[in-house]
Amino acid sequence: MRSIVMACLLAILLRPSIARAEWLEASSDHFVIYANDNERDLRKFSEQLERYHTALSLLFNYKAPVPSPSNRVAVYVVSSEQEVRKIYGANSKYVGGFYLPRAGGSLAIIPRVDAARGTNDDSMITLLHEYAHHFMISTNSMERPRWFTEGAAEFFSSTSFSADGGMILGRPAVHRAMELYFAQDVKVSDLLDPAAYDKRSHRSYDAFYGKSWLLYHYLTFEETRKGQFTRYLQLLDQGKGQAEAGAEAFGDLDQLEKDVEAYLKRRRLSGLTIEGAKLVIGNIAIRRLSTGEAAIMPARIRTKRGVDEESAKSVLADARAVAAQYQGDAAVLSELAEAEYDAGNDKETVAAADAALALDPSTVNAYVQKGYALFRQAEETDGDKAAAYRLARGPFVALNKRENDHPLPLIYYYRSFVEQGQQPPKLAIDGLIHAVELAPFDLGLRMTLGSALIQLGRASDARIILTPVAFNPHGGGMAERAAEMIARLEKDPNWRGAEVSAGFDDAREDDVAAGGSKPAVNEPKDPASSAGS
Repeated sequence: MRSIVMACLLAILLRPSIARAEWLEASSDHFVIYANDNERDLRKFSEQLERYHTALSLLFNYKAPVPSPSNRVAVYVVSSEQEVRKIYGANSKYVGGFYLPRAGGSLAIIPRVDAARGTNDDSMITLLHEYAHHFMISTNSMERPRWFTEGAAEFFSSTSFSADGGMILGRPAVHRAMELYFAQDVKVSDLLDPAAYDKRSHRSYDAFYGKSWLLYHYLTFEETRKGQFTRYLQLLDQGKGQAEAGAEAFGDLDQLEKDVEAYLKRRRLSGLTIEGAKLVIGNIAIRRLSTGEAAIMPARIRTKRGVDEESAKSVLADARAVAAQYQGDAAVLSELAEAEYDAGNDKETVAAADAALALDPSTVNAYVQKGYALFRQAEETDGDKAAAYRLARGPFVALNKRENDHPLPLIYYYRSFVEQGQQPPKLAIDGLIHAVELAPFDLGLRMTLGSALIQLGRASDARIILTPVAFNPHGGGMAERAAEMIARLEKDPNWRGAEVSAGFDDAREDDVAAGGSKPAVNEPKDPASSAGS
């Protein structure tokens, strides 16, 4: 009997279907994923995300260079939605996952994904929705109404994955069904005319996202409306107002409303199938995190999300405890440097970063945190400002040599002049432009460049850069400021932004609120999330 039991236990241990979970990193061309999972499931998840990116590239006819390693989207997979909400912080009741677009540090935090299902759970829907936003803002700087951007993100978030590596895009957004049937109704005319929608009562949750998906899906597949969607976008690109473009492209909006509602009641809706053979992706490397890296991962996720003054102290205590056990782990010391920076300890930040770099000179985050700390010291010094900023540029110069297309060295070279009250040289402006090319999804960075271009008298270029900010549905005060700047330029193309330089610090604070490229002790106020996207 004992031998039978031992044999059964051995068989269970050796079964390939039972995979031991541990902290792993999946590194691919466009994503780096961290998850306490098994290698089989993590690889499948990584493959699905890369194929999704490839499918979007095919549909939008957009082929961009592979981003530098630090400019990929980092996905942190945590244990549950409750854990996501805890990390998110206040006002997280309906948050199932969230995304922060940052130059050199975009990230998503989601619960565990069941990649083997093929059809998507809520975690995957959230991630695909937000990556659709990330992708589309990277491909087009033209005006796109809120209903369009959210309808498109909903359209693509319903993607299902086939066993052969293919996928079906544009499946019914089942997760919006209850909203469409039971939430406060939203008319097509409300979507196409933001002014009309804003006049509505918004005391209860409405069907904006569901109706946006429905209109986008209908205009994509309905043969009797063929060409109208393209015409609508062309009219917007020509400068027509949203209501005017909608009326001209789609005709009678009351009829369009009836047609869309009838479309919703159809028993079958179309989807777009893409064969796996067309979705060629690069290699995926799976790495087991060191014991120290795994131990400090909770602190790392919290610092990446953003901390306030109180939580910075808590994270630092945790990071110091782990670092005391793993003093020979460069990744641990790099995270300690970030926690020290968030707690306001610049000397300790530099010391931890230097210790990490002494162990491993390729530790990117150590260069970044050291640079942040030296910039803060330079800003606060009463001594030789020029010398302090030259010193502060050092870590970013070293990082640029290791990762030439990392956007942060370009950003901080520009800022090293602005923060001294100097006019940045052409090289710094060109570098800032290139940083936006590398990270067009960072709206705070766009604000900085837009402001700089206005001061240089480059009004048309500034409008192009600021337009995605102004029309960002989650932009808050930064979107309002960008819209005001564009309106001012339209009235006075010679405006040099007398108020812009005074508002530079405000733009940087908005950058923080949006999770952008400015480091600070902060809690981003409105990251894109499943609750509001």
